[in-house]
Amino acid sequence: MMTDTPRKPRYALSFTSGALLVREALVAAPLYLRVQDWAKVRELIEEDNLLQARTRSSGFRLAREVAQRLSVLTDAELELLIDATPTERGYLMWAAACRRYDLIGEFAEEVVRERYLVLAQTLDHNDFDSFIRGKALWHEEVANLKDTTLRKLRSTVFRMLFEAGLIADDGRINQAVLSSAAQGRPVRTTSASSRRAAPHDECHRSPQAGGAPVQLSSAASASSRWRA
Repeated sequence: MMTDTPRKPRYALSFTSGALLVREALVAAPLYLRVQDWAKVRELIEEDNLLQARTRSSGFRLAREVAQRLSVLTDAELELLIDATPTERGYLMWAAACRRYDLIGEFAEEVVRERYLVLAQTLDHNDFDSFIRGKALWHEEVANLKDTTLRKLRSTVFRMLFEAGLIADDGRINQAVLSSAAQGRPVRTTSASSRRAAPHDECHRSPQAGGAPVQLSSAASASSRWRA
């Protein structure tokens, strides 16, 4: 039952255009660093079908989506995305999704991170459904979701987590690992009260000798500290 409590700002729910979009990001990020204009980047991508979309309409949607997600990253983070390992690229693109979409970011912080902290080893669809039921009390657009739309949103979020290497195919929550080289690169930081993304505290520990990877406290660390 809906309450009379004033509604919070509406969630953007258009993230089903693609999952993590790492391949697409590696096309768009260098273009932006060259032209410094996301509208121009979209124009260049669509003009020459740089994302190799099958149709013009799907190419338009993909170009728009990848530009919107990458636009929440700083230039330094875009440079890191280009130079990083495939694993670190996954973390960055998960962080970008968390920044772009508050629903995803809140799921990462309130569910994925919390399950890790209480030593729960797995994440499943029931966790997402319970999270959505809670949000429906405050957000009419969530309460009014059709079952088919909810399933698609849930499937996309779990696919993102899997592609980012943050959960295994059996739902086990993985620890996130950043190399010391990546930790030495500047990323955006934020106050504790901010709602947008930045990597967890462990992502900014001092680089270790020999470039050894540094283990993060949880899978959700890749999003929670990169929320800005």
